[in-house]
Amino acid sequence: MNALHFFFRSLALGILLAAFFVGIINKVKAFFGGRKGKPFFQLYYDIAKLLGKGAVISPSTTWIFAAGPLLSLVTAYLALLLLPLGGVPSPLAFQGDFILVAYLLGIGRFFMILAALDTGSSFEGMGASREACFAALAEPALFLCFLALAVIGISGENSLPLSISGMFTNLPGIAGAKGRPEILLIPIVLFLLMLVETSRIPVDDPNTHLELTMIHEVIVLDHSGPDMAFIQYASALKLWFFASLLAVFVIPPQLTPLAKLGVHTATILGIAIIIGILESTMARIRLLRITQLLGGANTLAVLALLLTLMNR
Repeated sequence: MNALHFFFRSLALGILLAAFFVGIINKVKAFFGGRKGKPFFQLYYDIAKLLGKGAVISPSTTWIFAAGPLLSLVTAYLALLLLPLGGVPSPLAFQGDFILVAYLLGIGRFFMILAALDTGSSFEGMGASREACFAALAEPALFLCFLALAVIGISGENSLPLSISGMFTNLPGIAGAKGRPEILLIPIVLFLLMLVETSRIPVDDPNTHLELTMIHEVIVLDHSGPDMAFIQYASALKLWFFASLLAVFVIPPQLTPLAKLGVHTATILGIAIIIGILESTMARIRLLRITQLLGGANTLAVLALLLTLMNR
């Protein structure tokens, strides 16, 4: 019961700090730009303001348009429920839950694409096609990473090797990666996938409104009010989700649960700083280069899986 309480406290911490994660990124970008920038809690203010407004909905749309943002938020939250948080396995863990996690994220994206197409706008249709194309290239890399981690879990003493909790709870981490290069490759792939899945530079820019370069921002242009609040918060939760996966790689397994939670949270906030530095020092890459980036991520994921099988 103590472990259960600790897990849900860690989950509540993630839900509360997800928007703060975005605030850190914006502050780092402002620092590099020589500006004061937005407050750390700006996204909280924006979400509260949007929730208090009414939504403008075109009469040509159907229920799908309104359901897309809500389902995007719900699926991101459910995916977070299946993660081991603060070194404590998820109480909902079961064999094969990594498939459910991947498809929860996919369902949220799918309904956002449908919501964009529901508007009947050719411009949003262009963005939806880009979103679907890059998602189709990103999902195999995610599954390959999970399979590599499952192989690592099977080779050890693990009661749930095919669950995300089983994969990550007993992971040796970067500190124990000597002679295990695949443990170094998997975080690299997950970091690239985080940038793609959450539409960050160099893949996409959440602040851009240039017609020919927009990807995710295109499919949310017609949303407003509470719908836009759901979209922004869902994006923050997805950032926290992938950052949580990356943070597990640096948590020493011998620490107490409370110490693991502290290291876990500090690492996630450190990842926010890294993203902010990356977005301040890099420009967006061309759309054609994104497919090459994802191709490289898939290649690294395949290599990680092969190395894991060889080292069993």
